[in-house]
Amino acid sequence: MARPDKKAFLLRVDPALWAEIERLAQAELRSVNGQVEYLLRDALAKRGIRADGAHAGRAPAPGAPAKENPGRGPGDRAGP
Repeated sequence: MARPDKKAFLLRVDPALWAEIERLAQAELRSVNGQVEYLLRDALAKRGIRADGAHAGRAPAPGAPAKENPGRGPGDRAGP
């Protein structure tokens, strides 16, 4: 049963994808639900979105080059 602090929802998944998620979850010693949540958090993090709803920064447009010094804006200083 879902914990009261978690959102429960129905998800339709291709059987081959489900089998791979099950295999990966078993290899990483997680439940399938835990593995899906891990994969979703990882995908969000790669886009610069934290799981608490805050943005770690704006995700670059697809195909855009990566910044050389991420996390530093024009007004940031390097030292104390």
